[in-house]
Amino acid sequence: MWIRVSADAWVATGNTLKSLGYSYFCFLSAIDWMPSPFGKGEDDPTDPPKERDTAVKQGYAGGSTRFQVLARVMQPFSSLGINIKVDVDDAAMAIDSWSGVYAGANWHERETHEMFGIGFNGHPDLRNMYLPTDFEGHPLRKDFPLLARIVKPWPGIVDVEPLPGDDDEEEGEAS
Repeated sequence: MWIRVSADAWVATGNTLKSLGYSYFCFLSAIDWMPSPFGKGEDDPTDPPKERDTAVKQGYAGGSTRFQVLARVMQPFSSLGINIKVDVDDAAMAIDSWSGVYAGANWHERETHEMFGIGFNGHPDLRNMYLPTDFEGHPLRKDFPLLARIVKPWPGIVDVEPLPGDDDEEEGEAS
């Protein structure tokens, strides 16, 4: 089951779910709904860049903002689980922390902050876990350039070369 809540109701939703027996915190992460400005990595890197639509799409799954935070909690003895999602305001880029409700949310919020740049108000310690402290950018954002894919194209790209016997000159020489 999915529940979509407003940012103002985020912590209250966590508290309510915990009081209803959803005491097991599974995970928390984020989604960047912006289409990648770099395409799908399937383009030939020697071609000129193509025009790309970078507008955030809204709809059933997507939010009304570029970023959404999602979490999953469960009732341990009934195996019932609920997924909760909240739209993150583009200007504030922060929501309230669940670390006071579910202790396990602490590291998940730190990782989401580090990888997406989303802040968690009231979090006790939002320092980096994976990246160096002087690292610039947030690697899981769609607008973060993956230089490895620019230098070495996606493995699915193949240079098309003619097969032996497909060229008229080669066939003429063989006779």
